[in-house]
Amino acid sequence: MIRIGLRLIAAIIVLSAMSLGATAQEVDDPEQVAAAKKEGKVTFYTSFLGAPFHIAAIKSFEKKYGISVELLDVRASELRERLRTEQAAGRFIGDVIQNGAATMIRSQRDGELQPHGGIPNAKRLSKEQSATDVLVPSYILAYGILVNTAKVKSEDEPKSWKDLLNPVWKDKILSDDMRALGGGQVMFSVLQDAFGREFHEKLAALQPVFSRDVGNDERRVARGEYPMRIPQLFSNTTILKGLPVKLVIPVEGVPYIRFDMALLRNAPHPNAARLFINHYLSDEVQLIYAKAGLIPVVPNINGTVKEEMRVLTNAKLLGTTNVDTQDAMLALAKEIYK
Repeated sequence: MIRIGLRLIAAIIVLSAMSLGATAQEVDDPEQVAAAKKEGKVTFYTSFLGAPFHIAAIKSFEKKYGISVELLDVRASELRERLRTEQAAGRFIGDVIQNGAATMIRSQRDGELQPHGGIPNAKRLSKEQSATDVLVPSYILAYGILVNTAKVKSEDEPKSWKDLLNPVWKDKILSDDMRALGGGQVMFSVLQDAFGREFHEKLAALQPVFSRDVGNDERRVARGEYPMRIPQLFSNTTILKGLPVKLVIPVEGVPYIRFDMALLRNAPHPNAARLFINHYLSDEVQLIYAKAGLIPVVPNINGTVKEEMRVLTNAKLLGTTNVDTQDAMLALAKEIYK
């Protein structure tokens, strides 16, 4: 009986060390790997400035395949303009692009992307985050609420997005600007779809303070200048460890942006590009994302993830932006938050 009990405990320990159950990765096609290695490199365009998980994912690809990666990491607006300029001039430099899903759809409609021809590990994607013949999901950025634990008592923390409408928070909410593309606009669109215009009109009446200096704004909350900030990137909260702040995940769920990958039109290294995208759906890279506070798009991955990170990766998704209503949502935000 004791021996069986010990075995059971050991099994529980092993299972608790895994973030999710395992599903098999596709075995690399030797011919594709050989063709990619012959090309020798892949040029990668992305728009998540300075994120260390990007470097970790790139290094894992270079180490595994011996193919170098040239990285262009700029703001989304700069990347969009860079892409337009290059392709209009017939200068096809980039191979793979990674950007927010709505922006990627715009790029596809503008003829800046090409079909990938098949990504083996795309079979591993969740049903909710499936690939097309052009776009391949890679990870999800999710947003919650950042509160200062010294300024906001546990019983007063907003448990719901609607709790932000409490008059006590008048002039005390620091917010990313909802009238411009970015996290604030994502939150605006999702909460508009979920709760309607009345919600935003009541929130606007509380006069949230708009700012676009994300890193500094997070520190301002940590210093106690403001009791809370909206919306707060899950992944950014990890670098605030040790400061008097807490990420709140509202009961309704969280706004999010899915980042997709695709081959750029006339990519000079298409085989290396396909291999690169496929690698980003491997356990290795999806685990890098999970450890960084991002939500993987592959539902079952092997690996150890800390409990605090599992809470983030399992968060309920409330909604995301729609490329076809994006301009209308920007106009509505400008109308309500004057």
